[in-house]
Amino acid sequence: MIQSATRFAGFLVLGLFLLGACSRKNGTTSSASTESDYLVESPDKSISVRFHLTPDQQAAYSVAKAGVPVLQASRLGVRMEDADFTQGLALEAVSNVEEVQNTYEILTAKRKRNTYKAHKRTFHLKNAQGQKMDVIFQVSDDGVAFRYYFPGQTSEKKRISQEVTSFRFPEHAKGWLQPMSDAKTGWSQTNPSYEEHYLKGIPVGTPSPLKAGWVFPALFQTGENWALITESAPEGDYCGSRLAQHAPGGEYRIAFPQEAEKMSGGVVNPESSLPWYTPWRIIAVGSLKTIAESTLGTDLAKPAIKLDPSFIKPGKSAWSWALLKDDSTVYDVQKRFIDYASRMKWSYCLIDAEWDRKIGYEKMKELADYARTQNVDLLLWYNSAGDWNSTPYTPKDKMLTRQSRQQEFGRLRDMGIKGVKVDFFGGDGQSVMQYYTDILKDAADYQLLVNFHGCTLPRGWQRTYPNLMTMESIKGFEFITFDQQNADEAPAHATVIPFTRNVFDPMDFTPVNLDRIPNITRKTTQGFELALSVLFTSGIQHYVEIPSGMAKMPAYVQEYMRQVPSVWEDTRFIDGYPGKEVVMARQADGRWYVAGINGENTAKELRLDLSFLPQKKGSLITDGQEATGFQQQRVEVPASGNYTVTVKPNGGFVLVFPSPETASPGR
Repeated sequence: MIQSATRFAGFLVLGLFLLGACSRKNGTTSSASTESDYLVESPDKSISVRFHLTPDQQAAYSVAKAGVPVLQASRLGVRMEDADFTQGLALEAVSNVEEVQNTYEILTAKRKRNTYKAHKRTFHLKNAQGQKMDVIFQVSDDGVAFRYYFPGQTSEKKRISQEVTSFRFPEHAKGWLQPMSDAKTGWSQTNPSYEEHYLKGIPVGTPSPLKAGWVFPALFQTGENWALITESAPEGDYCGSRLAQHAPGGEYRIAFPQEAEKMSGGVVNPESSLPWYTPWRIIAVGSLKTIAESTLGTDLAKPAIKLDPSFIKPGKSAWSWALLKDDSTVYDVQKRFIDYASRMKWSYCLIDAEWDRKIGYEKMKELADYARTQNVDLLLWYNSAGDWNSTPYTPKDKMLTRQSRQQEFGRLRDMGIKGVKVDFFGGDGQSVMQYYTDILKDAADYQLLVNFHGCTLPRGWQRTYPNLMTMESIKGFEFITFDQQNADEAPAHATVIPFTRNVFDPMDFTPVNLDRIPNITRKTTQGFELALSVLFTSGIQHYVEIPSGMAKMPAYVQEYMRQVPSVWEDTRFIDGYPGKEVVMARQADGRWYVAGINGENTAKELRLDLSFLPQKKGSLITDGQEATGFQQQRVEVPASGNYTVTVKPNGGFVLVFPSPETASPGR
C-alpha cells in the first residue's frame, strides 16, 4: 500500500512539473483543504520543493531543478517510542514563505566570507493522537535543507527509534558512494572511521557491500543535475546518520548507527526533551560547479560559540609519522622536524602517538620552548580511549571525563602546546557525538586547537567550534603507505574527494608526498602531489613530506610550499568529473591558485576557462619531461581566457597568478 501510494505520488508530482505547475504561488498561508501540495522555491526560482500528504496520510516531498525532477516523491517522518509521525498525519497549517539570510566568516573552509540566502516554509502536522511535528524547509539557490521540530515542553526524554526520511532518485541516476564500515571491525576494532574507497558511478539502488550502509556526503547524478546529500552536526541530542544499505527503486533512507557505536552506558539513537530540533538534512542541487562551490554544510551549521578568536590560527604543519612511523616519535627526530617546519615557514609541528612514553612531559616542555624560538608551535596526539576499540597507543584515557580533560588541557596550556590530535573514536551514536562536542568545548576554554582522527564526519562543526581545525574521516595518505592496492587506487580516489568528503568540511588527508614512500610504488606524479596542496582543504594542513625529501625538490617548489595559503578567500570550480579529473581555483593573499589532477592513466589536454582571472600572467609548475621531476615556466592566459594545459597520466599541475599589489604572504 505504501509503495503504490508513493509511486502514485511520484507520477503526480512529475505530471505537475510537465504541466508547468512550478509557477504556482508560494507566498501566503494556505489551507490544507484548498491545496493538495505546497511549493517552496529558491530565491532565483531555479530549485523548487513540493510538499504534500499522500492518500494514506504520509508526508512526502519532491525536488526539481528548472522544472526537471531531481528527487521523486520521497518520505518524511519519524517514529518515537510514544508517537508515530510516519502515517495518519493531518496538515494543520502552512506558514508564509519567509526570507532567511545570514553572513558569517570561517577560516577552515573553501571561502572565508559567506552569505546564505534562502526561502523558508514550515508545515505544521499532527498525528492521529494529536501529537505535533513541524517540517521546516529552507531552499537556497544551491540546494534544499529540511529538519523536524517537535514543539512542547517536557522534562522527560523523547526517543526516536526510526527516521523514515528518504531521497528517491530516478532509476537512471548514478551514485558516488562510500560504504560505511561495520562497527567493531578493522584494526583493533577501530571502525567505523569513514575510511573506505568510494564506489564510482554505480546505478542507484545498488546495495552497500557493508551492512552499515553509506556515509555522508553522498553524491548522485541524475541527467544533467547533480545532488550531494549530507546533514548538519547534532549538538548532543541526535546521533550521526547515514544512508541505509538497501535502496530499492533508488529510494535511499536515513539509517541510524549500529548498536555498538556508543559510549559505555550511553545511547545510540536520538533522545531529547522538548522542544527539539533535529539536524538539517541537506541536499546541494545543480551542476558539478554548484556542488563544488556550495557552502550549505556550514551555512546550516549553528553559529560559532563565544570565544576569544585570537588563538584560532590555521596553518601548515610538519609531521614525521606518515612516512617514518612509530620510531620517529623521539626527541632528536622531533627537534629536526621543528627545524624543518621553521625552514619551510610552517606554523606547526605535530608529534604523534607514544610521545608521553618516548619523550615525556618534561622533555616535551623543552621541545615546546625550543619550537617557539623557531617560530613554530607544537600539536600533540591523544588516544580517545574508551572500550570501543583495543588500540594500544598512549596517552589514553585523558579525554574521557571532563575532570581529566581539564587537568590535561591545563597542563598543555602551561607547557605552551597549541593543539591536540585525538584519535580512534567509537562511532556515530548520540553519546559519542556528544563526546566530540565535549572535547571541543573544553579545548576552547584552554585555547587549544583540535584535530580528530579515526572519526566521524565534521558536518559543519568547524563553524560552531572555530577551534576545530580539521578531521580525518577519509581514506587518506596513511593508507597508501600500508598497502599497494591503496596506492593504485589513489589517483582516481583523489578526484572524487573534491566533490564529496571535502566539499563542505575540512579534511586531514595529509597530502603532498613529493619524493618516495617506503616499500610502496606511488602511482601519482610529483605534479599531482603538489596540486593536492590546493585541491584539498584543511584548517591545519599536515604535509607528509619529510626533510630529506623536500631537500631534493627544486628551490621554486620549496618556495611554493612555503607560500601556499592556509586560509582561502574564494573558490571556483573550473573543470572535472569525479573519478576522472578535477581542476579548482582558490584565491588568497592576492593570488589565484589553479590546481588540477588527472585521475586516469592516460595523458590529457585540459581546456580551461580562466577568464575570471584579474591577472593573466603567472607561473606553471607541472611534471617534467622525465619520469620524475618538475618543470616551471612563465605563462600568459590569452585575452579570451581560454587556456590549455597538458597533464601526464596520473599527473597534475599548479598555476599561480599574482596580482601587482601582492605582498609576501605570512604563515
